[in-house]
Amino acid sequence: MEKIGHLEIRIIGTKGNLELKPDIYDVRELISILERSEDLLFPNEKKDRPVISYQLEEGSVRHIFKTSIQAIIGLNAVLGQVESTKSIDFLDINTAKAIELFQDNAIKKDYVISISTSLSQSTELIIDKTTRYFSSEAFWADAEFYFYGKITNAGGKDKANIHLLTDEYGTIFVQTPQKVLEGFEDNILYKSFGVRAIGKQHSETGEIDKGSVKFIELFDYNPKYDTDYLKNLRKKAMKWLGTVNPDEWLHEIRGGYDA
Repeated sequence: MEKIGHLEIRIIGTKGNLELKPDIYDVRELISILERSEDLLFPNEKKDRPVISYQLEEGSVRHIFKTSIQAIIGLNAVLGQVESTKSIDFLDINTAKAIELFQDNAIKKDYVISISTSLSQSTELIIDKTTRYFSSEAFWADAEFYFYGKITNAGGKDKANIHLLTDEYGTIFVQTPQKVLEGFEDNILYKSFGVRAIGKQHSETGEIDKGSVKFIELFDYNPKYDTDYLKNLRKKAMKWLGTVNPDEWLHEIRGGYDA
């Protein structure tokens, strides 16, 4: 049986003149905590993640999330680095956004938020109105991307998108206008395509903010080795080379490296 640990998010504050406790804790705040805790524990692919169970306890408001001890160990290391550097610029974007939300709530509602784990030497990250755990905006820049993969889903009632399964980034959710999806004459599901898109990219790590990716263009993509295509490229190159002997020219470019 897999070993289990837990993440605890404790929120201390007031609602008017009353001390904060589960009976007066609003469901919207609860939903937000549930979503952000998943981002803390499993910031990337969530499809095959371990189960996360939940309890709400007294002691102001204590959120307890139980899951794989491996995830808890990893999160504790992250909390330790954040606490020691007083920065979240190095974090995966989903983790950074989760901590930013806690920071925003701490300032707006005068909460003191404690994040810790069940490890015996757990780091405790304290977030309150005096801390400033926000990402530096300069780190995220507008960028254009080309993604290649198989479309596994397309559509959506309110926020239409394309789900593109890639080898490099996993599944990318590309925000796509409904008019664009309606305009496709052929069925695009479970076929390989290239997608040109825009979004945010971290200027130091190269990480892509997957929540910001927006559709520009869909184009055919065949990952298989295409002999005819390569032959045509060689023919074009021969016209460009003219009377030049390609073998001698290549040898010259290499500088006799392969001699």
